[in-house]
Amino acid sequence: MRTEQLEYIAAVTRLGSLRRAAEELRLSQPALSETVRNLERELGVDLLERKRSGATMSAEGRELLPHIVDVLDAVDRLRAAAGEQHRISRMVRVGTVNAATVPLLIPAVRDFRASHPHTQVEVVGAQQSEIHRALAEGGLDLGLVNHLDGDDVPAGIESTELLRGRPVVCVRPDHPLAARSVVTVDDLLAEPLIGMRTGYVMHRYVHRLLRGRGPSFSYSTDGAEMGKLMVAEGLGATVLPDFSVVGDPLERQGTITWRPIAGDTTRVLLMLQRRRAESVPRAAQDLHEMFVRRARRSAGSGQADADR
Repeated sequence: MRTEQLEYIAAVTRLGSLRRAAEELRLSQPALSETVRNLERELGVDLLERKRSGATMSAEGRELLPHIVDVLDAVDRLRAAAGEQHRISRMVRVGTVNAATVPLLIPAVRDFRASHPHTQVEVVGAQQSEIHRALAEGGLDLGLVNHLDGDDVPAGIESTELLRGRPVVCVRPDHPLAARSVVTVDDLLAEPLIGMRTGYVMHRYVHRLLRGRGPSFSYSTDGAEMGKLMVAEGLGATVLPDFSVVGDPLERQGTITWRPIAGDTTRVLLMLQRRRAESVPRAAQDLHEMFVRRARRSAGSGQADADR
């Protein structure tokens, strides 16, 4: 068994495809496939389930993945202890539904890179269900998702609450709703709305808030960041967690603002999630800690703005 065999299987698991792993590793796909099959023969286990849509970890492979990670981390520690200057860079993959991407994710990643200059951080935008699936299969190390208070957490996923906020209406400062202290449901029904697509928590929240009354959705989009840009361009109003708006560069520049929703007590949670495992890569643990520290700082500095 060779270390690169374990690195190859980790790359296939992370990227979900032999082809993409071969491209990243600069190998031919047949050579990579044969290397993985040799490892499977040596272990006597089918590590991958090969389908037309790509390769994913088998159930047996998922059981062995923590041990593979242990070996690779031990190799990294050995290389570092030996003072090797050109050790192999590792990657941490973060899935996000784009809530609080700018106010939280960017500062956390910047802090992480300062202490881990050789580790690449890959940020993947996806829906919550896709993030949960990728965490379970080992394709993502961490996931940022929104929950409504009371939502269940999938089995096998460990969750840490980063931020707790409330839904607010995001508009331009020159929008008529910006002149009000609060926005009512009737106000929302009278405005063209920029909605999140099906599968996002805020899509579910808005339909629950309006209790079946048909909103005038003029646009729908994936994630908060595009929604805020569309608001800034004057296309309409959108409903987002306050922690996704407060402190955003567009809000600091005076391009967007927000108002609370009258009579609504719903709480939205930004959760940091990872797969339950006996062993977690050191880099992923460190980035997890960066998120927690940044969230505590953000919660403290943003509370006054959120309460206004």
